[in-house]
Amino acid sequence: MRMVDIIARKRSGQPLSREEIREVIQGFSSGEIPDYQMSALAMAICFQGMSDWETTELTLAMAESGQMLNWADIPGVKVDKHSTGGVGDTTTLVLAPLVASVGVPIAKMSGRGLGHTGGTIDKLESIPGFSTDLSMADFRKQVQEIGVAVAGQTADLAPADKRLYALRDVTGTVESLPLIASSIMSKKLASGADAIVLDVKVGTGAFMKTFDEARELAQRMVSIGHNAGRRVSAVITQMEQPLGKAIGNALEVREAIMTLRGQGPEDLTELCLVLGSEMVVLAGKADNAAKARKLLEQALSDGSALAKLKQWLIAQGGDARVVDDLSLLPKSPVIQFYHAQKDGVIESVNAQQMGVIAMRLGAGRAAKDDVIDPSVGLVLLRKVGQRAARGEALVEIHAASTESAQQALKELDECIVLGDVAPYQPPLVLDVVHSPLPPQPVEEGDPAKVNTAQVMAGESKAEAVSTTNLVEHAKQARELAYVPYSHFAVGAALRLSNGEVVTGANVENASYGLTNCAERTAVFKAVTEKFSGTARIIEVAVVTDSPDPVAPCGACRQVLREFCDPGTPVLLANLQGAVKQTTVEGLLPYSFTAAQMESGENLPD
Repeated sequence: MRMVDIIARKRSGQPLSREEIREVIQGFSSGEIPDYQMSALAMAICFQGMSDWETTELTLAMAESGQMLNWADIPGVKVDKHSTGGVGDTTTLVLAPLVASVGVPIAKMSGRGLGHTGGTIDKLESIPGFSTDLSMADFRKQVQEIGVAVAGQTADLAPADKRLYALRDVTGTVESLPLIASSIMSKKLASGADAIVLDVKVGTGAFMKTFDEARELAQRMVSIGHNAGRRVSAVITQMEQPLGKAIGNALEVREAIMTLRGQGPEDLTELCLVLGSEMVVLAGKADNAAKARKLLEQALSDGSALAKLKQWLIAQGGDARVVDDLSLLPKSPVIQFYHAQKDGVIESVNAQQMGVIAMRLGAGRAAKDDVIDPSVGLVLLRKVGQRAARGEALVEIHAASTESAQQALKELDECIVLGDVAPYQPPLVLDVVHSPLPPQPVEEGDPAKVNTAQVMAGESKAEAVSTTNLVEHAKQARELAYVPYSHFAVGAALRLSNGEVVTGANVENASYGLTNCAERTAVFKAVTEKFSGTARIIEVAVVTDSPDPVAPCGACRQVLREFCDPGTPVLLANLQGAVKQTTVEGLLPYSFTAAQMESGENLPD
């Protein structure tokens, strides 16, 4: 079929076949299809969209336009992690040695930064001697020997995507979700990982500005990976403010080392444990996220993650002494402080503007050929929800000159807002999206391909299952509470392992002893209506209208312990946005057990 006919078909909203999509990518890669026709097709896709199976076929065609890496000779499930970009996103520097230290092979290709978004390769190269320029033979050998390697992306990785992205950038089609999803996933599939964990950022410092857009992108990418025979999950995380405290290459390396020492920022540590747990589960090293988290927490506490970092640095020529002596990292000649102009609680920190300020200091690139200064950047001393006193230092500025530091001071006035509100902790993880089933190859002998005819016939569905933010579900459930006596409404939500969400609210009675709490309402509903096969409760959220989040009563704690694993995460939240996380075992470490009930041991008289 002629390219003009393919453009017309998509312009009218008709689906493209596998053969048509592959013909387009092959012709575009070889130069037979001119840029103006490819731009026209991109615009048609932007307006009409693509189905999941079309997007998968586009992704696979672009992935196969260049080198397809294969790590089959390396034992174990190889797991990759990808972030859609943010400010202060230091997770790879922590996750690579952390996850590798519990026996999960990490073979990762990363890129450089452009604009306000930092690049992992730039950060690693701020470590004296560290080289990200590895041959494929050395890369493979390193993963086999020590379990972790991170190198720069090769030019042969998904070259069709690079050409298409350049056209999208100048034709106003960058924001098309199918094109975004296929662009990201084509490079991930070409990189050869067996499993992929996606960190989808949303907020002022991210490409996706709204939660709904971020969730749709996450679902698209998980479906692509599932259709392509990969194990995939996506975590949607907040990027309204920078992650962690540091923005800048050597500063972020320092923060990553501190995190591996167990002394890092709370939000960075938490996100690394969440993402790392997903990676460990996908690799088959743990049955669920709670067990995976315990493995990672143990690796942090016993020093094995830090030891893996040293081993990794040595393998790639880096000066491993920086792990014990942070002064060996590049240091800026000028350090100044931005101070609070009044008393108050920090209501917002504009992540994108902070990233731009760091870029202007020299921590990022405004143009592709700009040279990065590894020593400069910003360090946030106070974050959203924390109280600050007038005159207190809020930001530490690391600059190459006094002039650039003074300019950063002026620009910070527009980034940080202090208000008269109660201290709070904004949520970090908003949603988790998983594949609906363990991924299965659709075509025998070729796990990287999907049979379009089967998908079109409805024989292979791969719509991603979104668990959506449990706290939001609990808030909605709270609206249904019957509380005419206490006027204290509570909402609860349970996430089941089959993807379903079950909610409940408290229901009171004039005889207070007959009142049922929200948590028990949800659990009993799940047991009587929703449990099927191997379904189980894997996460709990409870929401109250109170100054601080409120924990469940003793009866509810015992019920939760009866129907949940001890390590099941429990989110305690209030309507003001504060969220505290614990576990079922953390709520009730000494619960009654079935054995005790049968034997009568250790029971009260």
